[in-house]
Amino acid sequence: MAALTLLAAAAPAEAAGYRYWSFWERDGSRWTYATQGPATARPDDGAVEGFRFAVSEDSGDASQPRGTAAFGTICADTAAVRGRKRVGLVIDFGTTADAPSAQRPPVRRTACAVVPDDATAAEALAAVAKPLRYDVNALLCAIGGYPEKGCGEKVAAGGTSAGGTSGGGPSVGLLAGVGVVVVVAAGAFWQGRRRKNG
Repeated sequence: MAALTLLAAAAPAEAAGYRYWSFWERDGSRWTYATQGPATARPDDGAVEGFRFAVSEDSGDASQPRGTAAFGTICADTAAVRGRKRVGLVIDFGTTADAPSAQRPPVRRTACAVVPDDATAAEALAAVAKPLRYDVNALLCAIGGYPEKGCGEKVAAGGTSAGGTSGGGPSVGLLAGVGVVVVVAAGAFWQGRRRKNG
């Protein structure tokens, strides 16, 4: 019973998403949702990385960066430098529908970052799109100062803020933690019944 109560408490009352920056990697002619964060991803020379600000429920429905994403176009005027790498970046600030209240998204842009060979995607981004803002859990909150405030807010159906900030946006860790608690509670309940009947 405790497990069912916990699940009910964890389930949202209505469809909602999170307003956050998603991180993408270019794989040939398509975008793939990154499997690690920009602070640990280390793109190769010639890679294209994308960032998109939008309201998304999870990685399955996240909005991809829009527009041109070819390395040859983004870094066309940037010569190779020995001991450094070039990383093409697509920074899509999203639409007015995804923007926080009273804020207007900047125009989408691309940039070619020239960074040390061992640089992360976050370091490449910092080289061309400061100021960046992170929360205490190292979630990327703002690129180029956008949005001005907030970080991974929960947004109710219809695009209105559900109040407060999540502090970490959509979190696989949070969902996994809830799952572990449910499994432990169910196991304890089953063991108790077994003892009682035995």
